Amino acid sequence: MKLDEDLGPDRQDEFQTDDEENQAERNCDYDDDDDVSQSDDLSPGSRNSSDNYVDVNTPSWPQSYRQSMDMFTSVTPPSISFLTGSSLTHRRLPPSDSESSLHKPLVSSTNLDKEGLPLTTPVQSFTSLYSILSVPELPPPREQCSVAQATLNGINVLCGIGTLAVPHAVREGGWLSLLLLLLFCIICFYTGILLKRCLEGSPGLKTYPDIGQAAFGMSGRLVIAIILYMELYASCIEYTILMSDNLATMFPKTHMYIGGMYLTSHQIFAIATTLVVLPTVWLRNLGLLSYLSAGGVVASILVVICLLWLGVVDQVGFHPSGTIIDLANLPFALGIYSFCYSGHSVFPNIYSSMKEPSKFPWVLVAAMGFPSIIYIVVSVCGFLMFGDKIKSQFTLNMPQQYMATKVAIWTTVVNPMTKYALTIMPVALSLEELLPSSHRKSYSLALIIRSVLVMSILIVALAVPFFGLVMALMGSLLAMLVAIVFPCACYLKMHKGRLTKLEIAACRSIIAIGISCSCIGTYSAFANLVDQRV
Repeated sequence: MKLDEDLGPDRQDEFQTDDEENQAERNCDYDDDDDVSQSDDLSPGSRNSSDNYVDVNTPSWPQSYRQSMDMFTSVTPPSISFLTGSSLTHRRLPPSDSESSLHKPLVSSTNLDKEGLPLTTPVQSFTSLYSILSVPELPPPREQCSVAQATLNGINVLCGIGTLAVPHAVREGGWLSLLLLLLFCIICFYTGILLKRCLEGSPGLKTYPDIGQAAFGMSGRLVIAIILYMELYASCIEYTILMSDNLATMFPKTHMYIGGMYLTSHQIFAIATTLVVLPTVWLRNLGLLSYLSAGGVVASILVVICLLWLGVVDQVGFHPSGTIIDLANLPFALGIYSFCYSGHSVFPNIYSSMKEPSKFPWVLVAAMGFPSIIYIVVSVCGFLMFGDKIKSQFTLNMPQQYMATKVAIWTTVVNPMTKYALTIMPVALSLEELLPSSHRKSYSLALIIRSVLVMSILIVALAVPFFGLVMALMGSLLAMLVAIVFPCACYLKMHKGRLTKLEIAACRSIIAIGISCSCIGTYSAFANLVDQRV
């Protein structure tokens, strides 16, 4: 059956076919000359602008990005199983009309075959290819997230391990560096709005790599995807260092000799925590961990309460100290502050999953505002309590004899364990997509890839066990690009010729600030890492 090319988007939802016609449409390649000419004739001012048009016949890596990143925004945990045994098979859920794909045809049927066809994803233009690349571990994305749920998801992404390091950033950059924290908050809010506008520019865009492809072609998609995966990989390194540091503080006398090799408490606990989280990476369905990781907001609040309890009730006290500003160490603070607001990798996913996308700016206000309050409170109180002796994680300064300290440290250790698998899974799935087609369904290879990833993270964490420096490097090298530079660059490219001079000037200024801070901060972090290793 040939769809009417003049069918409008409103009537498209009302279009009905029988099962046989549905099957023919789902297997259609949508490569007719008439369809191509229709896409070429789209006006620049329309939602499907030819400037943002993406070739629907070009398969794009990574295909698993949205579904894997949606695990950060999952609110209902599905069943859980391991990458072994008969539990690997399960019924596929019917896809929603909102599933991510740049390759979704402009006109498609909305009815699913109810009897004769298997349930598949709606990437109509290359169904057979996507069925190979599809990820059965992950539930299909659905547009069902309320404003409250979206806000909680946004806060959960931003209110993380950066909370532990902001007092150390104040020590390095001085009290006035807190103004930079607020400046980054404002800039990142604005760039979050720019990502929303990019998504609105074409209904086929759902994820950050989608935006990169719409703006700069396949090279833009690949560059952004690789940087986002590097950021996730580095976050797992931080988790490993974080857990080992805090456990080593609790049990400082732990040591071991293995084959004549001496292992310190930090090394022992880095290995131990890696072995604990390794089975979670083997899980076939991460819905339960996604549900548990939503407690990250509660964990962050609990740790802050423990810090305040220690200062007020346990009478550790607050002692004014510090400098107004330290220009020499300011790049270190810049890296940490930018890391704190780098949630842009999942902002498009949150927007795409909302029932009311128009309310996304309010979600950003809450998602940026609440962590900012937490960061400022922790920065001021933590530095006033421990002064120049503050370490890269304020939990390492908390006196061990108090119950508040024990609660804070164990919370800090357990919370990353629930997030580890969710963080590394997008990286693992993207690598699994690169396997030959005959091996993409091999669960033994998937298990090997995930295990190798975890072991490589452990090796890097043991080689560079500096929590603050790694965070500053991540913030300067990766987060600055993801949260500041790329949103402005994509927005300028996708809306070229339709922006005011003020918008162009604002975006170019932000890009210049982002690139300058990235270069300075990256150089400073690398120099400090080299000094620490020497």
